[in-house]
Amino acid sequence: MSLSNQQLFGRVAIELGYLNRDQLSYAIKHQEQSGHHVRLGELLIELGWVTPEQLDQIVTRQRLLEQQEAAQPPPKPASPPPSAPSAPAARADNAIDGLLRQAQMMGASDVHLHSGEPVRLRFFGELSEGSGPALAEAQIKDWVDQLIDEGQLRELTETGQCDFSYAIAGCGRFRANVYRQRRGLDLVLRIFPENPPQLSELGLPQELARHVNHPQGLVLITGPMGCGKSTTLAALLNLINEERSDHIITAEDPIEYVHTSQRCLVNQRQVGRDSDSYSQVLRAALREDPDVIAIGDLRDSETVSLALSAAETGHLVLGTLHTSSAVRTINRVVGSVPPARQEQVRAMLSESLRVVISQRLVRRADGGGRVPACEIMVVNRAVSNLIKENKLHQIPTLMQTGSSEGMCLLSSALEQLKRTGVISPEDAAAAMPV
Repeated sequence: MSLSNQQLFGRVAIELGYLNRDQLSYAIKHQEQSGHHVRLGELLIELGWVTPEQLDQIVTRQRLLEQQEAAQPPPKPASPPPSAPSAPAARADNAIDGLLRQAQMMGASDVHLHSGEPVRLRFFGELSEGSGPALAEAQIKDWVDQLIDEGQLRELTETGQCDFSYAIAGCGRFRANVYRQRRGLDLVLRIFPENPPQLSELGLPQELARHVNHPQGLVLITGPMGCGKSTTLAALLNLINEERSDHIITAEDPIEYVHTSQRCLVNQRQVGRDSDSYSQVLRAALREDPDVIAIGDLRDSETVSLALSAAETGHLVLGTLHTSSAVRTINRVVGSVPPARQEQVRAMLSESLRVVISQRLVRRADGGGRVPACEIMVVNRAVSNLIKENKLHQIPTLMQTGSSEGMCLLSSALEQLKRTGVISPEDAAAAMPV
């Protein structure tokens, strides 16, 4: 390993939190004393400071940064020679694909490409420190040109930002946003695997499967941004696709996981491409003979009203909301409609709501990723009556005593994870509901 490669290796190991500077200095000195007969990575494993899996992550990220540096366009001369016309700027053919593949292999959840900044990746909720050369705006613009179509380019030009999805065969899908800021263009991509996940892969309770066995009703998955709502929704849809013989219609912005028809017939519609809004997709869906409707985001009163109507008229409706608890979810749904309709919506919810799954992702104590902590409110007769009578403050008490029905408060879920050593007391306290 050359000196420059060794320096990059060391920076990456420190950045990922696998070594500190003293350990790195000791290992390099020990390697020099041995006459460089042992590779630095092998020495770190021998010393017990990194595992083979961690070494693979360090090397993969090192290669990613080397590839990124190689993809940087050469600086343009101040002015071309007068005797020859200036050549067009060379395009980095599929360089962005290589970068995204490396990020996916490393287990990153998000890729940040910012003008004037080095590449940054997010691992288990933490944004890494950038290393490597700063990205030029011209490089990001070149990558964006490879990823978006003419319509998306027009939207970016007119509004200054654009959402889109992108797929790489054999790697996965990416939900992307490109936007203009003070230094130029920025591009942020979230990574999704090629295939929808299973509940067991996500560490979610297997009993969640029974909540999608209803022929009709409303299933809500809630939580803050980045808590895995879309992934949980995808796992539940995948379960329906495997076990039922139904027609599934989804409304998404953009499409994240691709569901190939298995026992079910699956049609996925992208807001902005296939229809103008979630509400338009829902109105049309009711005339398209669906059994199951999945809504990526219940973002406005019209979408909420249509979802409730669909759940009441014989469809199973699954949707996501940005709320922090089961009770606040009910308040959000009711509060999304005008006051004159709120009593009617409470009555509709009390009849059609089946379950609210409110989740968080909490860092594992062993540093091996994050684990979901779920608050689950099953709507039995008692909970239904409290919703209808607007006595929501009594629902947490019912959830505390309803464990035999699969109910669980978020505080109880966090306490269980802390007691079994899966998460640390500090992280459990930080994730506790306010």
